[in-house]
Amino acid sequence: MTKKVKRERVSKADWLEKALDVLESSGIDEVKIERLARELNISKSGFYWHFKDRKELVRAMITYWEQEFTSVVTSNHEILNASPRERIYLTMKMILENNLTRLELPMRSSAEKDPVAWEMLNRVYQIRLDFFRSALSEMGFEGEDLEMRVHLLTCYHTWESTMFRDLPKTSRAKWLKLRLDLLCSHPNKTN
Repeated sequence: MTKKVKRERVSKADWLEKALDVLESSGIDEVKIERLARELNISKSGFYWHFKDRKELVRAMITYWEQEFTSVVTSNHEILNASPRERIYLTMKMILENNLTRLELPMRSSAEKDPVAWEMLNRVYQIRLDFFRSALSEMGFEGEDLEMRVHLLTCYHTWESTMFRDLPKTSRAKWLKLRLDLLCSHPNKTN
């Protein structure tokens, strides 16, 4: 007689984490229910316990990404209680130290074919823009000057590691303060 091994149930978080691992390593086209089930060592019917379909999984991945890669910064009490300039610096540092941009490109790809997912993704980008806008506005920037700085900060910290993968983390860490000085200094004022 064969002894059956009792398996623990795979949680929704387990499915999401595995999907994000596959997304990061292989891209959105490889985030397939069959592959996830195989890698989790469970039948694919377990997937449907948590998600209606693959589209719902992708949307859940974006929600998870928003919480774990954006809200973790924008709702961080230490950051929120800092001065505007320090808030920007702590945000830049947290992004770098925790590699919070590693899913930017695959996340963007995953949303391109789904209008609801695309809207969700753009909402996350708006949260980021608003976060930097608030700090820079408190520092006295306004109008086009404010918007240019907001977009530069957001774009740079969203795409630096994607664009410059070979740039050592030590160099990026050294440049944080230089970038802070560049983007937070008023051209006609001395700090």
